[in-house]
Amino acid sequence: MPSQSHRPPARHALPLLVALLGLVLGLLPAAAAPSAAAAAASPAPAAAAGTFRNPLNTGPDPFMTHWNGNYYLTTTQGDSIRMWRSPSLGTLAAADPVTVWTDSDPSRNRNIWAPEFYRFGDRWYLYYTADDGVDDHHRLYVLESERDDPTGPYHFKAKLAPPNHADEFAIDAGILQLNGRLYLAYSGINQYQHNGLNIAPMSDPYTVSGNAVPIDAAGGCPEVREGPEFLYRNGRVWMTYSACDTGKPDYQVRMMSLPTDADPLVPGAWYQHPDAVFSRADDRGVFGPGHHAFFTSPDGTEDWIVYHAKTTSVNTYSNRTTRAQKFTWRADGTPDFGRPLALGTTQDLPSGDPGSGNYWINDDSRSSGSGGVTYSGAWNSGAGCATQCFWGDDHWSDAAGATATFTFTGTRIALLSVKDTGNGYAAVSIDGGAEQTVDLHGPIRVGEAVQYRSPRLGYGAHTLRVRVTGQHNGQSQGSFVSIDRAEVYVD
Repeated sequence: MPSQSHRPPARHALPLLVALLGLVLGLLPAAAAPSAAAAAASPAPAAAAGTFRNPLNTGPDPFMTHWNGNYYLTTTQGDSIRMWRSPSLGTLAAADPVTVWTDSDPSRNRNIWAPEFYRFGDRWYLYYTADDGVDDHHRLYVLESERDDPTGPYHFKAKLAPPNHADEFAIDAGILQLNGRLYLAYSGINQYQHNGLNIAPMSDPYTVSGNAVPIDAAGGCPEVREGPEFLYRNGRVWMTYSACDTGKPDYQVRMMSLPTDADPLVPGAWYQHPDAVFSRADDRGVFGPGHHAFFTSPDGTEDWIVYHAKTTSVNTYSNRTTRAQKFTWRADGTPDFGRPLALGTTQDLPSGDPGSGNYWINDDSRSSGSGGVTYSGAWNSGAGCATQCFWGDDHWSDAAGATATFTFTGTRIALLSVKDTGNGYAAVSIDGGAEQTVDLHGPIRVGEAVQYRSPRLGYGAHTLRVRVTGQHNGQSQGSFVSIDRAEVYVD
């Protein structure tokens, strides 16, 4: 949708033509109705217990695994390490976080980035990056769990530093496991980049036992090689990594590989695969996909990638949200990551996932479950927002007192819509209770941002009302409120 402070009249014209063009260009799903009136006349499909939609989390730099009946996810939070746990991928976005680590040591309690956790024996080891408030002071650290549980509790175990880089900038630890040995892969200073790939041997999960070797990895840009992750299949180790600055829309995933009988500490043993293997998809509104990890479906039959990406082409470190999608393998043995899916695309849950029953409600009252949305007061609607909106359309208003009321059946509801430079305050209430003020303004325009998540409710029928206040913060150019998608959770 155009900037809400300057709404052009063209947005309201020819909605049928816009929808048809969206279908041709791939901007709308093929099942999208050409108009809200036609959609309202059609019966709503039943809620699909076996589907989900991204985002899974509002944070960047995700790492996830499935273990003992649950998915466990970490993302960069800055001041601590938090973990989300859920039996279904569909309910992970509604899970409440567990804070698994905070630190009082001033040398390593700031700018905590990119936690990853691995199980060795009956303990979990959590690797992360932190500093004292100065970016160039980022170093690598590892925690050890006190029991066989990814959520800990944890205690500090060690600083990780190869002897030849004993006290130098280092971020994004990834653990390579090959032929019974462990290796620390990370992004740090080498002769190729300030943020370049390095690999060092480890004698155990918390001890670096030798010098790091630099890897000259390609990237399509000069500045960054980071976030190394590993796949093991078809007689090779596949090292994927992110290249370019993560603020850029061209942030992307690249790949190198070596035979499983080769020495990963010999740089020449790594083969550089050409071009990006996962990159921006402008036609789907996906920019800067990367800083990823891999996990398998609960039954072990499917491979999945979890990654962050943005809905804006602006160079920014904000708006990086966590998404997941399945990937496959080509006949020649190489992984095929495909193209990143548009945010909000309905996907089948991983094989063996018990299901969630959560469903969506679109701004035009189409729904995959029970419920819909009604409006009072003056509202505009249209399909001008294309890939930045769910199903390619939304409603918006700056008329004080105008309301949008969602009816739903479940235990929790989340609202997603556009943040924009002309957006203002909305007053949100559940079941006629006290209103909560939500600021929908953003310094840049981004799509399908998580604006509000309700508290947990008793299972049953509920209402959520969004009221336009006509007010805005001092940086906003207007007081518009956007209505796009609601995600309803039933567990």
